[in-house]
Amino acid sequence: MSNNEQELLLKPALELAKLVRKRKISSAELVEIALGKIAKDNSKLNAVISTRRELALKEASQLEDKGQPFLGVPILLKGLGQSLAGEPENYGNKMFKDARAQLTNNYVKALQREGFIVIGQTNFPEFGLKNITDSKIKGVTYNPWNLDYYAGGSSGGAGAVLADGILPIAAGNDGGGSIRIPASWSGVIGLKPTRGRIPVGPTDWRSWQGASVNFALTRSVDDTAALLDSLQTVQPAGVFQVPLNTRGFLNSVNSRISNITIGYTTKSPIGTRVDEEAIKAVGNAVSFLNDQGFNTKEIILPTDGIQLMHSYYAMNEGEMVATLDSIQQAMKRTLTSNDMELLTWALYQTGKNLSAAEYSKALNSWDEAAYQMARLHEKYPVILTPTTAYAAPRITDKLVSDDNLFKMKHIEELEPNEQRQLIWDQWLPALTCSPFTQQANLTGNPAISLPTHVTAEGLPLGIQFETGKGQENLLLQIAKIFEKKNKFKFLHPTSF
Repeated sequence: MSNNEQELLLKPALELAKLVRKRKISSAELVEIALGKIAKDNSKLNAVISTRRELALKEASQLEDKGQPFLGVPILLKGLGQSLAGEPENYGNKMFKDARAQLTNNYVKALQREGFIVIGQTNFPEFGLKNITDSKIKGVTYNPWNLDYYAGGSSGGAGAVLADGILPIAAGNDGGGSIRIPASWSGVIGLKPTRGRIPVGPTDWRSWQGASVNFALTRSVDDTAALLDSLQTVQPAGVFQVPLNTRGFLNSVNSRISNITIGYTTKSPIGTRVDEEAIKAVGNAVSFLNDQGFNTKEIILPTDGIQLMHSYYAMNEGEMVATLDSIQQAMKRTLTSNDMELLTWALYQTGKNLSAAEYSKALNSWDEAAYQMARLHEKYPVILTPTTAYAAPRITDKLVSDDNLFKMKHIEELEPNEQRQLIWDQWLPALTCSPFTQQANLTGNPAISLPTHVTAEGLPLGIQFETGKGQENLLLQIAKIFEKKNKFKFLHPTSF
């Protein structure tokens, strides 16, 4: 790959669309350049798990300019939750290793309508359940900053793609930080929009009870804003809805923010240790914001982080039972632990002992947390935290102990309260790395990770801003200030 081609892929997606529109380059040429970069780098990264060269080139050749903001720009979908008819749909699970999507979901249709050309899919862990990407059927995704480290999860393939400069934008989804965690650990921009902002359906209308939202990772605030403009919707059948931003996110991204106080904290919501590098990242951001004329104040979050995580796991357990029971019925056989990874099996078995009342109480606690945060935002419209408490873990780090692995193999033998405790215990080392992201998924509030810090070891570590429902414009305006002042620290990639 030539230097000119690499520099081209580092341009914002909106600029690439302008080049296509002016016929300075064709969409087909962009597709070929991106696929060439994948061919050179993916053997080291394992970020891309499928490509569709012939179909992408055909779609690029048939493209008509109807004013689409992302005309002819190549994009990679996440291999989970972003169905494109005829393309692989394996859920990261060996039972579906050869499965193909039967339909194109509304989110992917919206991407195509806005001019994107889908060129393939990125890697993720089984059922998107982890903050690292270590799929048993597709393998580990490695971090372009340092191949000894994870790129993050569950949208880890997308994070690596962006950091490596394969594309300026890659689709992801976020059910507990799955866009923001890889954004932090791969050093890119990751927005989780307000619940109800982005198209859902036609088969999945409340993914993880609304905790999970499709969107994308980018290297440009304008790309993020324009994509949000393109995708925002109010669906009559939607379970969750938020009013449209009629002014437009891109139109207002450079607007001056009126005098607000930004609250900040570096304390883990679950009381676990936070690395000094994460504290430093927030401290530097606070100093910068003060220099820009903002008021900042250290705060304590009003929510019960430990109780919320227990409710989050209860949802995971219940949803896993619903998913796997449907699979079991369709396959007309009893599923066993050999059909899935141990974490999935443990959630499945634990969920079988979860009562309807316990599930309902868990969801009610999300609503209470949303109320508490809405009250907090009356005083502090924006909250700043680290995105993750640590930089990316090493590939060799053991995030689940041998003892807990053994217990998960035999989880059916445990009492229900022992099962729930095991779910907590086995997830705790991974949760300690990233305790700050889940709350926004449970409240439905938008949150964004920005790549403003690199540790002494040379690894990225993001900062997170969160605000009230429907207020993504505030997040983007703050992000734009950091971008304008050259505070973003991207990896400038070269081919391996």
